[in-house]
Amino acid sequence: MEGLSVVLALVVLVIITVGMGVRIVPQGSKHIVQRLGKYHSTLNPGMNVIIPYVDQVPYKVTTKDIVLDIPSQEVITQDNATIIANAVAYINIVSPEKAVYGVEDYEIAIQNLVQTALRSIVGEMSLDSALSSRDLIKAKLKEAISDDIADWGINLKTVEIQDINPSTTMQKAMEEQAAAERQRRATVTRAEGEKQAAILEADGRLEASKRDAKAQVVLADASREAIERVTQAIGDQEMPVMYLLGERYINALEELSTSANAKNILLPADLPNAVKGLLNR
Repeated sequence: MEGLSVVLALVVLVIITVGMGVRIVPQGSKHIVQRLGKYHSTLNPGMNVIIPYVDQVPYKVTTKDIVLDIPSQEVITQDNATIIANAVAYINIVSPEKAVYGVEDYEIAIQNLVQTALRSIVGEMSLDSALSSRDLIKAKLKEAISDDIADWGINLKTVEIQDINPSTTMQKAMEEQAAAERQRRATVTRAEGEKQAAILEADGRLEASKRDAKAQVVLADASREAIERVTQAIGDQEMPVMYLLGERYINALEELSTSANAKNILLPADLPNAVKGLLNR
């Protein structure tokens, strides 16, 4: 019985040892082998054999693309405006041994690198440029950190700016500034309209004055022609002038009689003498 127990124990030990020596690595992963505490090799996908009790697999690294979310942070622009920015980085581990031995935690390291580079890049830009230049920021970010993470056996496939917005205080200030600008434009437009209206009104008065003056000239010419014709018809006497002045005198009395303020109208009995009085004759 004791001999059978020893045999069974040996069989179990052999099975455990063989199990420890055979490692199945799934597709999309690589395993790091340490021999006596020191890096020895990297196991590729498939079945691999290691030395039991001597070799260990402390790290299992994925070779698929990794999406790293970069937390939001406040960034100060060149013109001292505060904006909130965050990003997302897409990486791929090409050398697992460098990724696990080159840095303590490559995910945290890459997040800090992106945040630092983002602050530096945006800090050299104005607020308007930062809000409208995502592609430029993206290109500079990739250029700034690609070489650093390459030393860790990691390839930066791309980095995208998710959000880049003014802070709450800055957004409120921008809204107030925009409202003030709209008010200023409305005031300028209203003032310009009033100016144009005044100009048009003045032009209208000027045109009316010119037309009135022309009308007066036409009336004067008509009166002169009428006097000349009456003079030619009657002769060199004072009657033509008296006739025209009398006509105007009667018209004026007529207009006065139809006025709303007129009460009593007195007509001279001797119209010719009245006209002579006007002529001081």
